[in-house]
Amino acid sequence: MASFDRTPPQTGISWGKGCLLTVIMVVALGIGGVLRLVEIGVGLFDSGGIGRAVVIWISLIVGLIAFGLWASLTRGVVRAAALRWLAALPLPAMLAFTTLIPSAESQLIALAQLGLSLLYALALMLLIRQPVQWRWTPVAVSTGLLVTLPWLAIGAPGSWLDVGLALLLGAVVGWAGGQVLAWQPPISWQRAEVSFRVWLLEGAALSLLLLLLSRTLGPNYTAAMFLFCAPAGGWLWLALGRQAGLAAVTPISALFGTFFFGVPLAFTDPDVMVALLLASSFPEGFHLAIVAAIGQALLALLATPVALFVANQRVHTVGAGFVAVGGLALLIGGGRAAPTGDRLFVVLRDQTDVSTLATIADYDQRRIAVYQRLTAHAELTQADLRATLDWLGVRYTPYYLVNALEIEADLPLRLWLQSRPEVAAVMPAPHLRPLPVAPSPATGDQPPPDSPPWNLTMIGAPEAWALGVRGAGIIVGQADSGVEVDHPELSDAYAGRLGNGVDHTYHWLDPWTGATAPYDLGGHGTHTLATVLGNSVGVAPDAQWIACVNLARNLGNAPRYLDCMQFLFAPYPPSGDPMRDGDPIRGAHVLNNSWGCPQDLEGCTPNSLQPAVRALRAAGVFVVASAGNDGPACSSLNAPLAIYDDVLTVGAVDADGRLAPFSSVGPVLSDGSARVKPDLVAPGVDILSAFPNQSYTRASGTSMAGPHVAGAVALLWSANPALIGDIETTERILRETARPYTAADSERCGAGNGAGAGILDVAAAVRRAIGR
Repeated sequence: MASFDRTPPQTGISWGKGCLLTVIMVVALGIGGVLRLVEIGVGLFDSGGIGRAVVIWISLIVGLIAFGLWASLTRGVVRAAALRWLAALPLPAMLAFTTLIPSAESQLIALAQLGLSLLYALALMLLIRQPVQWRWTPVAVSTGLLVTLPWLAIGAPGSWLDVGLALLLGAVVGWAGGQVLAWQPPISWQRAEVSFRVWLLEGAALSLLLLLLSRTLGPNYTAAMFLFCAPAGGWLWLALGRQAGLAAVTPISALFGTFFFGVPLAFTDPDVMVALLLASSFPEGFHLAIVAAIGQALLALLATPVALFVANQRVHTVGAGFVAVGGLALLIGGGRAAPTGDRLFVVLRDQTDVSTLATIADYDQRRIAVYQRLTAHAELTQADLRATLDWLGVRYTPYYLVNALEIEADLPLRLWLQSRPEVAAVMPAPHLRPLPVAPSPATGDQPPPDSPPWNLTMIGAPEAWALGVRGAGIIVGQADSGVEVDHPELSDAYAGRLGNGVDHTYHWLDPWTGATAPYDLGGHGTHTLATVLGNSVGVAPDAQWIACVNLARNLGNAPRYLDCMQFLFAPYPPSGDPMRDGDPIRGAHVLNNSWGCPQDLEGCTPNSLQPAVRALRAAGVFVVASAGNDGPACSSLNAPLAIYDDVLTVGAVDADGRLAPFSSVGPVLSDGSARVKPDLVAPGVDILSAFPNQSYTRASGTSMAGPHVAGAVALLWSANPALIGDIETTERILRETARPYTAADSERCGAGNGAGAGILDVAAAVRRAIGR
């Protein structure tokens, strides 16, 4: 049993020197905190990760200076603490290199971090050469299991490989930390009695050591969650080491690291721990990690006196059993016990060419011909690979708009797939893990408009309506977060609303959850679709819509985007096979795509979805894509679908007709084409539109600009049905009737790489389409 005396430690620090050290540490920690915020901000714009790595290294240099000053100005236990901090700095510096790996490659990041951490730990072992005593310590298991309970209640496991890598990574980092402590042990581990003041200070020093070891731990921004639990973990670590003895501190620390670092990494979904999603609504991503980390911190504080004062190992053994059963009950009770396997998007080399079918005069027959050729080609060329996957018992989903498959697989199978001669590319398909509670739909805070909003007036929509053109007869396909089907702006335009009721068959698909009726939790889809065809806020209020969810919880991937494009092109019944049961005649004429698929976050390579948009264009489906919100830097327009020549890409302007600072601009360099983009600009700042719970809100982004053009195409094709399917002529009309963009920034990135042909003028475009 531990005890404390009242004898102060001999630190040799005067009052003045203590104040100086305090100032040094406060300044260093303050700079470190600011740099953490800068790191998150850089992550929003630096998809390559170089900016993040630089910020991390700067923060570590600040720490190196501060800890070096501490080590040079002190002696005794304070100097020992400073030396521990200095010894820990190489690990986050090494792990910072893993930020250069695309964040969608979470398994590659975990494997790289495990390898680097192992090298660090082995280097410490060779340098320090401390004897290790391996022995069973129930106290570490009982307290370790206790601090994992919040993660078992809130988190969800990834694949078995994800879980294994995470637990190993936590153990290796703990092992390395134990070697540092064996080299410079706390005084509490060397004396039978220490003062409570020493205990508090040494626990705080170990907490800072935990923060240093976890500075860049885990994929994406997972390390940020340790800011909330590491400050409480130092005292538990100190208590465990005091119980085990100095000779056993390294294995005890490895076990501590497994529970304190490994379990949070295993039960945190790295795909939602990204800067773009930090501000999303509860209970998504970072919020759950914060809640669980705070819970872990509280339980660590509770476990510390237990580890310190309960010496009976049988008590800890029994306690570990009870906690383990309780944790398993939490996990199974939440329905998230089964590991969620990783998924890959596998693109085949043999992509069929359907461009010759674009000459078929009959629009319906052209769509049917494109569908039949694509599906037949996919069935033929995928046969060998699918037969092998069936033999291996691997689950997969075939696609035809891109000749590809989504495959549930981890790194070993990925390496095999990449070696296959028929495979052109294998990329990650980030798949969100289940949540412990269902998110609540977002709600807007604006009243409905009593007159056409400024954005509709700016593009001349009321003038087009005055010509009797309102989009009748045109079906718009919306792939987004979903749609609130009962919203007064959208209800009567739903293609599934028939004379005798509502039929969602062929009109709605949710490839994420399988929901049988339209819904929208985030509101992005409702907002953008209402801008296309809402009764009072839309460009083409008499058009109809069908929809699909590709942005569940604001994150997508190539297969989910492809699911929706295939459904909107050739809808099929809920239990149907898109390769055999699709009906191209029921599909949408125009697709609005207010999304992008960045390689860093969602895994799409620049060319991954190009065959899909080429096929849709050949079939006569007009594809509109929002430019993205990574501006104002040149070549910030860098992700599918916006980068493709086969889509019409739309940037955003404000009410004064000036390019929005966030609007992505060309030239397109991500695919090496130097293509001029965007093609047009439209209103995208402070746009009033529909939102869930039959509400309204204002939003900004190129996501809001693209729907204006999708609505404009619906008006043109409704005004002149001869234009339906004639993509080239429609694009030419939109470009030639656009109002010139005359601001000074129009050509700062090269001619057209900013505002394209100019600002959408739908009234002029409609007049051109009907010959007026």
